This record gives sequence, structure tokens and C-alpha cells, in this order.
Amino acid sequence: MRSQSIAAALSLGSAALALHDQFPINTDVGETGVRPLDDVAILNPGHTYGVSSNSEQWKFDENPPENATGNLIFDTVHSLLQHWPNTRYRNGHNIVPGVIPIGTLLYHGTNGSHMIPNEPEWTATDPEHAIFFSRGNGTGWLLTLAATRPLEVLYFDGNSAAKLFEGMMDIQDIISWGEPRPERFFDEKHRIDALCTWGKEFGIDGFVRMEMSFEVMLCDFTAGVEVVSFVHITLPRDDRSFPLSTSPDPNTLIRTFEVLHSGLWHNRYPGDSRIVLDLTGLISLYDTALAPSLVSVRAGLERCDHRILGISSDDISRVVRKLIEVITRPHPVGSGIDWKTLIHVIVDRYADRLELTQYLLNVTSSDRQELLERAKLTQTQLRVMLTPYLLHSTAIPSAGTSGIYSSQWASPIFSLCARTHTSQIANFKPLMTSSELLLLKAVEDTTREICRVTTKMWAVGVMSGLDTLFPIELDGELDVTQIMNDWRQNIQKLMSWLDWNVWIKCRPACGPEEMCYLSTWPINTPRPEGPLQSPRNSQNLANSPEAQYVTDRVAQPRYPTVPAEDWSLPQPRCIRRLQPYGF
Repeated sequence: MRSQSIAAALSLGSAALALHDQFPINTDVGETGVRPLDDVAILNPGHTYGVSSNSEQWKFDENPPENATGNLIFDTVHSLLQHWPNTRYRNGHNIVPGVIPIGTLLYHGTNGSHMIPNEPEWTATDPEHAIFFSRGNGTGWLLTLAATRPLEVLYFDGNSAAKLFEGMMDIQDIISWGEPRPERFFDEKHRIDALCTWGKEFGIDGFVRMEMSFEVMLCDFTAGVEVVSFVHITLPRDDRSFPLSTSPDPNTLIRTFEVLHSGLWHNRYPGDSRIVLDLTGLISLYDTALAPSLVSVRAGLERCDHRILGISSDDISRVVRKLIEVITRPHPVGSGIDWKTLIHVIVDRYADRLELTQYLLNVTSSDRQELLERAKLTQTQLRVMLTPYLLHSTAIPSAGTSGIYSSQWASPIFSLCARTHTSQIANFKPLMTSSELLLLKAVEDTTREICRVTTKMWAVGVMSGLDTLFPIELDGELDVTQIMNDWRQNIQKLMSWLDWNVWIKCRPACGPEEMCYLSTWPINTPRPEGPLQSPRNSQNLANSPEAQYVTDRVAQPRYPTVPAEDWSLPQPRCIRRLQPYGF
């Protein structure tokens, strides 16, 4: 370990010296206005315009590979512990170690027992979620616990506590059963016992999942927690009992809504911050080196249909080995880079501006003057995004320039834009874990594509005479309709590839008595008529060996369901926060 640290330090020292040579420190007190970045782009001498010496690496027509997953890793990491994106894409692909800090409260509801559980059980991070399970007519018990030491946990992303066979539990099944077992989607008691038995050897206190809100599968109620209170609370009538009600009692609906409401508190970044994740130990099943068998499984599928089912046994073994390696390594490890903040900074920087650019391009007018004004506004937004990278040394070719040089002159800007967030931290590679190297690649892939598309669009605008900061004389009339159509396709393709959940919202915004909502398990789950059928075949579950796994031991009222297409990829809609709710 010591020799590795010395080697890493020497490597970082060499990198620092190289940077010093590239950008010497100004020691002249009286000198101002130094512009070292002007020299970043090396222009071809003897030309009126130049192309970066490494322009082969920065081709504007080089799209991401078809099976690239850097954008998916980037977005799923940005979405960790957030309710909204994990409701939209329910099938998780990440296992992340973390801790629950000292003093954090956890809640456990019972419907009559005043006994602290002596076996693994479920706790909630919000009391509304726990109270939902204090089933009873008039009263229930609520146990409140506080962490007395950092609790070691593993987090499964996605809607990983939704009891369905569609893929939500695939990744935890790898740990529980050694393979995805969709027919055991309701076998929660065996699942929590299997997870806690496996985790005991490694000092794992619990497992974090998302149901309607976030929960912790707590393995031992006497280890690392103490009782804050265990109180008998007054509750309204609970209508979740046989026979199933076709019109739930209003008080039952209030309790149901408040669970959903508490989950929505964690909709956006930073999500449920009571769980502190360690991204240096991230395990992503979108990592094609870790799980190459899933590349062909995902091929041709929409993102909402991605799941772990179909992973090879070799890949499962590799995933489990890496997970054990992560949770048994000495602390601390890694580079010290704040990956969570870095990724969020990039989303913050581009999300709103890309959305505004898309809005400006969403015009159906055929009036040339109106289109020209929109094109100029769009060009300004593109330039605003790229302003930190507009090198003063940039030389614009003449309007008649064609072929590669009509846009490739902007490759130094593309390069600087794409590398700014990562070029310096790349010097810390010797200190990075394999998870951090994966994150670095995901950030590089994502920023490269954002910068490739926006710089190309901006360069087209410059060459079309749309940029007042870079005026050029046009030889003929501008085909503004074609430019707007091309730009619209460019921005739509980029935003679809990024697929950031910050763009999924209610339009227009909801009123004060409403909140924005995505169809959620178990409220809006499509329910087949008649007896439940096995996910494996059409045999009636009542006669199948799997019946013990999938029997819903607590009946749910028949809430309104939604169309199948809205369930597979939920669309935001406003629902009432007051009765009648409408969810």
C-alpha cells in the first residue's frame, strides 16, 4: 500500500510540473490581463484559419457508439436516492455502499405488537411511510429508532421495493438468490433474511430501497440503534382488509396519499440525504466491462425495458466478487473527488440552457423573418453556453469555405469545452478506484457529446452569419428553415440521449392545491382481471409451487389504475393534494 501511495504521489507531482510548464505563474506584480488559454489551441501556421493539431480526436460527425452506456451511468448516478427519476425508471442498475449517520431517525410501524423485532424487519426514513404499516382500525404502534453509530448499508437504486416481476428486484436477487428470480417478487421475508445473512459476514447493518418512499431493511434492531420512542398512536379507520373495497374509505386514502407525499419530498437532487453514499464503491450494471452479457440483452430495447434478467452466471460472479471487494476494503480509499457534486454541476450548467434552446427551436411558423429572429436567439443561447471556451485566437474561415473546414475550425472550442471539467482531475487516476474510473469515463462521454453537438450548432450559426459577435459576409441567401430544422433535430437527439429527469415535469406547473405526480407502485399498478398468473407461464398461481412467494398477505384497496403505456414510462400529471385526490 505504501509503495502504491509513493508511486501515485510521484505521478501527481509530475503532472503538476507539467501543468506549471504549460501555464507558468505570473510573478510580475504589475502585469495584468494574462491570457494563458489563448495558447491552448495550436493553429496551423500559414493559414487564415486554423484547426487544432489534435482535431482528429474532435470530429463533429463522430456520434457516440450505439451501445455506449456512459450517458446512462451519468444519469443513474445523478439520480441516486431521488424519488422522481427512480419512479420513472423503476429497474435499478446500481449497488452503492453508504452509511446512515449517527442520530438519523428510522421508523417502524406495527398493527398491534408492542415488541421490538428480534429479526430483520423494515424501517422507513419518514414516519408517514411507517404509519402506513401500522394497520389497524383506530390505533397502531410507531417505533422510532436513532442511529448510535454510522450504520453500514447497501443501496439498491430504482423502485427496488416495488413487489413486481418486471425487473425492480433483479439486482438484489443476485445477492439474495444468486440470480434474478422474478417469480419470487413477493417473497420479502425470505429476501430480507437472505440479504441480512449474506451481509452479516461483512458488517452490513441494512439495505436501502425505494418503495413509495425510502426504506431501510434493518438486520438487527439491537445493533447500532436505540429506541427514541415506542408509542401507541391514534389512527383513522384502515380499509385495507378483505373483502377488497371498490371505493376505499376517505381516511385510508389520506394515509395512502401522505405516504406518496413524503416520498415526493425526495423527488429531486440531493434526494434522501439521510443516506450518505460512497461513490468510490459504485457498482453499475451499465458497466460493460463488469457485465458484458447485458449489452446484447439491452440491444434494441427502450431504456424503460432495461433490466438485469438475462445476465450470465460469469457476470453475476464478477459482480458479487467486486461487491465483496468494495465492502471489505480498508478505509479511506479513492481520490477525494466529489463525484456527486461534479455531476450535479454539469447538469445544473446545461439542463436549463438546453431546455431553453429546445423551446426556441420549437416554432412552426413559416414566416422567414420570424424564423430568422428565432435563429438569432438560438445562436445567442449556444454562444452563451460556450462563452468560457471561445478562444480569442479562434479564426473564422470565409463564408464560402466548405467540407471539413466549414466547422472543424471550431474543434479547439469543442475540445476545451469537453475537457474542462475532467482534464485536471484525470491527473488523479493513480488514486482512483475502478468505480471512480468508470465515473470519470461517464463524465467525459457526457460532456463530450454535449460539447460536440452545441459547438457544431454554434459553428453552423457563425458560418450562416447569425452571430453578431463573429460577423461574416454571406455569398447568397440564408436557408434559415433548413438551419432551424437541423438544429431542432440536433437538440432533440442530444436531449433524448442525455435523458435527464430534470426535464420531466408538469407543464403547465401545478397549482397550490396540486402536486406533480408520476404513476407509482402500488397505487397505479396495472392489475389483471381474475386470478394472478405466474410470470413464468400461464399456470394459475393458486396451484403453483411459487404461490407462497407471491401471495399478497395484506390486501390493497382497488385504487384507479392507469393505461399500460403510462405505467411502463410514466408521464407527469398534476393531482390534488386535498380530497378528492385523483391519483
